[in-house]
Amino acid sequence: MDTITCIRTRRSIRKFTGKPVERKLLEQIVEAASYAPSWKNTQITRYIAVDDPVLKEKIASECCDDHNAAIIRSAPLLVATAMVEKRSGYERDGSFSTEKKDGWQMYDCGCAGQTFCLAAHELGVGTVIMGIFNIEKASQLLEVPEGQLICSLIAAGYPDGEASVPKKKTVSDLLTWK
Repeated sequence: MDTITCIRTRRSIRKFTGKPVERKLLEQIVEAASYAPSWKNTQITRYIAVDDPVLKEKIASECCDDHNAAIIRSAPLLVATAMVEKRSGYERDGSFSTEKKDGWQMYDCGCAGQTFCLAAHELGVGTVIMGIFNIEKASQLLEVPEGQLICSLIAAGYPDGEASVPKKKTVSDLLTWK
């Protein structure tokens, strides 16, 4: 699949079949996502894969609203993206490089998350990125290492049905020339 087709056909998938995502396939997706751009090539994004049904249920019931909990319960795989803190957007002396301060770390983790989702789509795996969850509780349940912060949860699996194409803004709504 070419890049433009991949971008145009990727959808947020919220219902999955029960078929598990093979570990080797997830490794391929993460390897592709490692090519996402990052601040000074810091590559701060980390991935925590959860296929244990008990842990997935704990995250769903203790960290999420009903909507995201249902998505997690439907997915055979949950991937938390985490970022190594205090690297992206920082100088070696610990000072901020720009007025965006530590905002670059979310930007980098977001680029990696979208690259992950596009690679998954290319390989037949559906995904949806979720940002509404209790970060502190999820971090405890996932035993996130000190110095890392969870950025998002990505439900992943084989799509159960076709997702519709959401309405998109026009180029004239999005682009300004000066």
